[in-house]
Amino acid sequence: MFFLLTSRNLAARLHLDTFYLAARFMTTIIAFVSQKGGVGKSTLARALAREAAYGGLQVKIADLDTQQGTSVDWHRTRLHTGLQPAVAVEAFAIATQALKIAGHYDVLIIDGPARTSSGTLDIAKVADLVVQPTGASVDDLKPAVREFHALIQAGIPKDKLVFALNRIGTTTEETEARAYIAEAGYAVLDGCLPERPAYRKAQNIGRAVTETSFRNLNNTADALIHALIDRVGDAHGESIETETP
Repeated sequence: MFFLLTSRNLAARLHLDTFYLAARFMTTIIAFVSQKGGVGKSTLARALAREAAYGGLQVKIADLDTQQGTSVDWHRTRLHTGLQPAVAVEAFAIATQALKIAGHYDVLIIDGPARTSSGTLDIAKVADLVVQPTGASVDDLKPAVREFHALIQAGIPKDKLVFALNRIGTTTEETEARAYIAEAGYAVLDGCLPERPAYRKAQNIGRAVTETSFRNLNNTADALIHALIDRVGDAHGESIETETP
């Protein structure tokens, strides 16, 4: 079984099955990008990689942030502590290098640099989904929306682009951030990651945010990751329907 589905409805199960099936027959590329650092890009990339690996998929995180290398460091810590499932992570200087190895994996997760660059467009062109995490402040939201505007102007379809809310303090903050993104014309994943020290502590010891010591926090993180998978499942489902004679 790909994921623990005890509390999932049939629609969620179908999305997971579609994601799993598609990943077995073609490489699924999911890119996490950001216009600024500290918005949770690596956090979500690691959580998704952990869940995909748990489901038996061959998955790799391509860490393009060569200056920070946070996902590579997290990988070393995870290996040192012997946590399972193991998650493969490799550093790449440029996006084209990472994309060359995509065919060797079921899922390639691109953890983009802390600032967008010309390589961001190359990634977006081939990715099945481009996820941009953001906080709730206008200082986070404005540059994030501008980045998606730039990708659309460069020819990237809007349905490839989605926001994920991270480091949210209150439900009011979440509501206001969703309204801001909706007004800008973009989709945002269901769920969010609240600002909690336990998430940071988990990652400090090589765990994902779905592997904290607190079940309710794990469930919250899991819901956001499954919303992301639903989004990819929707895209793959549409492709399958389009290609069916």
